[in-house]
Amino acid sequence: MDYRFIAIPDADVPAASNPLWQHAIDTYASETNKVASVWREFATEQLAFRPHPRSSSAGEIMRHQLLSERRFFGEFLGTPEPAAAQVLPLEQTPEACTHRLVELARARLDFLARQSDPWWLQTVQFFDVERQRIWIFWRRVLHTAHHRTQLTVYLRLLEKAVVPTYGPTADVTWEGADPTLTAGAAERK
Repeated sequence: MDYRFIAIPDADVPAASNPLWQHAIDTYASETNKVASVWREFATEQLAFRPHPRSSSAGEIMRHQLLSERRFFGEFLGTPEPAAAQVLPLEQTPEACTHRLVELARARLDFLARQSDPWWLQTVQFFDVERQRIWIFWRRVLHTAHHRTQLTVYLRLLEKAVVPTYGPTADVTWEGADPTLTAGAAERK
C-alpha cells in the first residue's frame, strides 16, 4: 500500500503480550490511520456538508466517531478513557479531530497490547446483551469502517479526492496496485 499520511507508524504499534492478539493491535492502528487519512481531506467549512437532510453532517460523523469509540472502549471493553466531556477537541476542525482521534487511539493501543487471553475472551455487557471482548473489539472496527466509508462518499460528492484505505481508488493508485476488476485478475494465484 502507498499511503500519503500515516498517523501511527508500524514502529509505534506496541507488541501484544500474546502474539495471537497482535492482529487486533495492528488492525486498530491501521484503521485509525485510515480514518485519519480520510478526515484530513475535509476543509473546516465542509464539516457542515450533508448529502441529504436526514444524513449526518461530516462534522457530526467525526464527533460521533470520537464519542462512540470512547463509549465502546471505555464502557464495554474497560479501557481507561477520559471523561466523555473531555473527548471532543475544543476546536472543531478536521485537524483537531484527527489529532484527538490519534491521541486517544495511541493510549488504547498500549492498554490493549498488555491484555491477556482471559481478558480478550471474557464475556462482558454490550448494550443489552453479553459478548466476548474480542467480539466487541471487532464490532467497533466494523462500526469505524462504516463511518469512514460514509465520509469517503461525502468526499466524492464534494468532488474531492478519495484516499486509499484498503487499496487504490480512482484518485490515488500506484504501480502494482490491482483493483481486481476482471475474472482473470480474481483467478490469480
